[in-house]
Amino acid sequence: MGLSGGFTECDITVIDDKAEVAMRRLSDIGKTAHAVPCARRVGWLFMTVYGTAYTGLWMALLSPILVGLAMRVRTIDPAHADNSLSLVVSVGALTALFGNPFFGRLSDRTTSRYGMRRPWLIGGALGGLAGLIVVAQAASVPQLLLGWCITQFAYNAQLAALAAILSDQIPASQRGTVSGIVSISLPLGMVCGTFLVQALVGSTLAIFLVPGAIALTCALVLAGALHDNRLVSAQRARYGWRGFLGSFWINPLRFPDFAWTWSSRFLLFAGVAVLMTYQEFYLIHQLNSPPSEVPHRIFLSTLLQSSMLAVFGLLGGGVSDAIGRRKAFVSGAALVYALALLMIAVTASYRWFLAGMAITGIAQGTYLAVDLALLNDVLPEREIHGAKNLGIFNIASVLPQLLMPAIAPIILAMSGGSFTALFVMAAILVALGAWTILPVRGVR
Repeated sequence: MGLSGGFTECDITVIDDKAEVAMRRLSDIGKTAHAVPCARRVGWLFMTVYGTAYTGLWMALLSPILVGLAMRVRTIDPAHADNSLSLVVSVGALTALFGNPFFGRLSDRTTSRYGMRRPWLIGGALGGLAGLIVVAQAASVPQLLLGWCITQFAYNAQLAALAAILSDQIPASQRGTVSGIVSISLPLGMVCGTFLVQALVGSTLAIFLVPGAIALTCALVLAGALHDNRLVSAQRARYGWRGFLGSFWINPLRFPDFAWTWSSRFLLFAGVAVLMTYQEFYLIHQLNSPPSEVPHRIFLSTLLQSSMLAVFGLLGGGVSDAIGRRKAFVSGAALVYALALLMIAVTASYRWFLAGMAITGIAQGTYLAVDLALLNDVLPEREIHGAKNLGIFNIASVLPQLLMPAIAPIILAMSGGSFTALFVMAAILVALGAWTILPVRGVR
């Protein structure tokens, strides 16, 4: 018994000729014979290691979005900082958009002796660290863009593997609790990442290198603790252009619950993308914060938001498991987030901005914990294409990072640079996300 709290390894083996024939028949009708996920309950030690790996990834991936990229853009191209930041964030998000489901599909097909998920956990963390080094040393916007694309591509390979572990190895009765822990990893990563940026502000290389090194260490610890599923080559289905294109598509008519859940996540993260990407410029231009104080103010707002997110992520996931309901939590949390964005849109003081950020933390913590559990309750073909389908779902989190930085400059230009208009638009989208979860029928 190891860190996984009592898991047994789910190796896929061919026991006899009849089993082999049966598996080949499954392959013939388009099903890959993957391991059946373990149904045994996991221990808190494994939950902690799992959540820590997520935290390390978010530290490395989100701190550049929150502070680091804007700092680098202001240094490299101060005359066109807004447009350059939008370009880097948007193209990086496009890379992530394709990377997550693509690597999820590869993870589902991995026949390594080290398991299906472990190689992508470690490889993604290594690649992400390399990309962050390029970002830190970039001397031009194209170099910065290249480094950020490498970072996004690699960390989304790691993210696809992390997401698949929840589906592979966590029983349904614990998914709300574990999802709550995963939701805590987001604010912890944001707080720790922004704290490191603030503490290491004198060294550009350290700002990016230290979070990347922490992410790699956390991934190695999880890889050592994980009793990973294994797939043998004979059971792997053929993979051609149709399979590649299928990595990015799930039929919404065949799986409407998945489609509605995807839509709700997309709309909520449209609001999240606006808040994260334009928080620094909002503080400078709307609240007239001195640029030298912005990193500290973002750290404080992130700390407050993340504290609320952590508390309500655990509470929301646990209560949802206890009463067996998901939709009311998800829809209600989205509405609260929309109201918080409206509050931020009209405020004229940093104090009220902090209050709005606290409310977004309450809403986002509840939403993420329960929405992830809801998704795993309605996830199509979990045993066959679990990581690939989770990768497609993660597009709903990534695509807004591509679209909103492209749309936001248009809104700002049309409104005369009004961040109030930008945040009101974001609030409307999030409110629509509260509605789109209601048609889901597979859960209460």
